[in-house]
Amino acid sequence: MIDAAAREALARLTRAFTDGFNRDDLEAVMSYFAEDAVYDEFDGRRHVGIAAIRAAFVPQFRGDFGRIRFHEEDVFVDPSAGRALIAWTCALEREGKTRAWRGLDVLHVRDGKIVVKETYAKAERPKTEAR
Repeated sequence: MIDAAAREALARLTRAFTDGFNRDDLEAVMSYFAEDAVYDEFDGRRHVGIAAIRAAFVPQFRGDFGRIRFHEEDVFVDPSAGRALIAWTCALEREGKTRAWRGLDVLHVRDGKIVVKETYAKAERPKTEAR
């Protein structure tokens, strides 16, 4: 039987991690990753280790693409496997225009830290140019 407290803790971690993106708080986001974590982007790029993951996130947090916000659609957690899935709509605001797409993150968690973040998006490639 799955421990309800473990389920809630993993859901809380998943939401807090995502909230760090929405608050533009790179330090908060990075605090969830294990040193040897892997980040697989939606476009196939892979970043291994916390320094590489941080470098991959810097343009987003610097605002290079505009204002990005993730709106939660659903969260599924399996604490016995150390897995969480958060489905979201990503809204990109730039130059007074907003576009959005749906996607999800699959998080692999070990000892309270994210060891793998896999991102999938329903877009060939999110366009950073406002229409």
